[in-house]
Amino acid sequence: EVHLVESGGGLVQPGGSLRLSCSASGFAFSTSAMSWVRQAPGKGLEWVSGMNRDGSPSYAASVRGRFTMSRDVAKNSVYLQLDNLKADDTAIYYCARGFTGSGNRGQGTQVTVSS
Repeated sequence: EVHLVESGGGLVQPGGSLRLSCSASGFAFSTSAMSWVRQAPGKGLEWVSGMNRDGSPSYAASVRGRFTMSRDVAKNSVYLQLDNLKADDTAIYYCARGFTGSGNRGQGTQVTVSS
């Protein structure tokens, strides 16, 4: 059974940083693409970043240059470093199996950017 658990969210001021983590189990993580998606209040799911199994990341234009996706195959984990956060980044962040974010997702972690 695929199991994804996100952590690391919280309340941060504009311009601040957070590091989200996602622990994966139940599938061949080392050969799987992974992604991060988010859902802001009252809005649909938005793809944030994706990483193919070769480890190369891609980003949505809205976060490029501010967010960094990485992974640790030995720990079956992916990470999302969020820097220079803005109020518009407030959302529940989910990691997902697959590059597009349409696969299995975890329960999410809340990120709130507010002064």
